[in-house]
Amino acid sequence: MDEGRQELWLSLLSLLIISINAVMFWRRGGRDARWSLRLLLMGLMLCFLLSPGSVLVLLLSVCCSVVHFSAGKEEVLLPAQGRAVLITGCDSGFGLNLAKMLAMAGMKVYAGVLDGSGPGAEELRTISSSQLTVLQFDITDLNQTYEAHQLIKSQIGETGLWGLVNNAGVLGYTCDGEILPMRILRKIIEVNFISGVDVTRVFLPMIRQAKGRIVTVSSLAGEVPFPGFAAYGASKAALTLYFGVMRQELARWGVKVAIIQPGGFKTNILGNQEQWAKIQKEIFSTLPPEVTGAYGEEYICSMQHRLSNMTAHACTNFAPVLHAIKHALLSETPRPFYHPGPTAWAFPFMHRFCPTWLFDIIFPHMLYQS
Repeated sequence: MDEGRQELWLSLLSLLIISINAVMFWRRGGRDARWSLRLLLMGLMLCFLLSPGSVLVLLLSVCCSVVHFSAGKEEVLLPAQGRAVLITGCDSGFGLNLAKMLAMAGMKVYAGVLDGSGPGAEELRTISSSQLTVLQFDITDLNQTYEAHQLIKSQIGETGLWGLVNNAGVLGYTCDGEILPMRILRKIIEVNFISGVDVTRVFLPMIRQAKGRIVTVSSLAGEVPFPGFAAYGASKAALTLYFGVMRQELARWGVKVAIIQPGGFKTNILGNQEQWAKIQKEIFSTLPPEVTGAYGEEYICSMQHRLSNMTAHACTNFAPVLHAIKHALLSETPRPFYHPGPTAWAFPFMHRFCPTWLFDIIFPHMLYQS
């Protein structure tokens, strides 16, 4: 191999080190620090093989390793004591566990629940803590939003509201966009997008007063087109874009906005068998005969089963999501986007870089494989 070709290959190897470190730095996992150190040592060894013309490229790759290794250190967060946060959708899942975690950390937590007498609300009430207040809070009811606002304002006074976590959401029903009843589509948009905006606008003066944080739980379906999730994905895409704009507009007042896009977690957003049976009955009673004939009753009835297959191996450990939200609330430099979960970065990566025709072929099979 001549000297020029050897230099080319070594330079490409250096660029590969840079790329790997960039991905690891983006993920910001402390567990990746050991790999970063190994890459650093690899880069140092390559220094002895490269000609002077390529040393600059390698030095850049080594610097990336050093930066990532430093970033792997645990970040010191702002103190939780003396800060108040409102979390919507605390009946189950992320919201329920987040409320308990932040209350234990010392934050004053206002946990909004849809069902004030449900198991989630009762579980939260069993926590003997003056830091946790359970609120009956249907985010689609503007009167309840104003009532929650008045209660919180009367208790925290001039301090302001440090954090708002827009977590409440519904899936509705997973089926092809042509099949989904418009009533359900409107409900999904109302709960997942419009109501979240309503809550934010009502509480924003208190958040501005504290120079606080707005954290919104979105979804991969708002970025990647999931078959069967047309309405849900549209609502989350609107949510992501809206709060992305808000992040820029509110920066002048020191308010920071973060979006959480979890991937591969199993929550109660899917609803129960009884709800699905009612919606399925509504579909068959309202769908034109020619549409029913085109899809077939067997296909329509299979949607719930396909979704169950898709979520069967979903992660039940919410820790990555909870830690991401806590970081967004209490870090001095919160990130604009968080992607916790095993598929949170893989699916968007595939969607962005895979040819569309190929993505449209392989993704549905990956998603719903038994």
